[in-house]
Amino acid sequence: MPTTKQISWIKGAVFVLALAPLLRMVYLTLTGQLVDPLEFITRSTGDWTLYFLCMVLAVTPLRRLSGANWLIKLRRMLGLYVFFYGFLHFMTFLWFDHFFDLQEMWKDVLKRPFITVGFTAFVLLIPLALTSTNGMIKRLGGKRWQWLHRLVYVIAPLAILHFWWMKAGKHNFTQPIIFGTILGVLLLMRVWWASRQR
Repeated sequence: MPTTKQISWIKGAVFVLALAPLLRMVYLTLTGQLVDPLEFITRSTGDWTLYFLCMVLAVTPLRRLSGANWLIKLRRMLGLYVFFYGFLHFMTFLWFDHFFDLQEMWKDVLKRPFITVGFTAFVLLIPLALTSTNGMIKRLGGKRWQWLHRLVYVIAPLAILHFWWMKAGKHNFTQPIIFGTILGVLLLMRVWWASRQR
């Protein structure tokens, strides 16, 4: 097992690497290398939200299969990056699609199902991000905190459904199938372990 200092270095490296996609988006946009910056930023922030969601859900299986219990120390940070990129994805929609017109945004949320499920997934992420501190864990109590953070098992399928419906208009289901398969396997592993414990 890595030492405390090594784990700190690993966490620092992960933190910096997790910002790389954002820095790339900013660089490509500012240097005018994108044909359609809005479409690229919308797609990239959504993709990275799903990438980090997969990473978060992969921590427990990897820890259990490898015995590397220190991996749990990365989960909170990875979870916050799920919210971070999800927030950027939402802000792209609110800013560039609706120019911060909340009434028009809400009409769009109610009108288009793929936006409805995506918005629902984002809203469910908010309490998870707000309760990610040690202080909130103490206030809620361990069991209640764990039950609250099981919302991730609702968020994951909603995110895949949002992605699937978004791609349906372009008849491109390759990425949704890949993401859905990965998340499905990670969730089924938890179901299998829980059934064995019972």
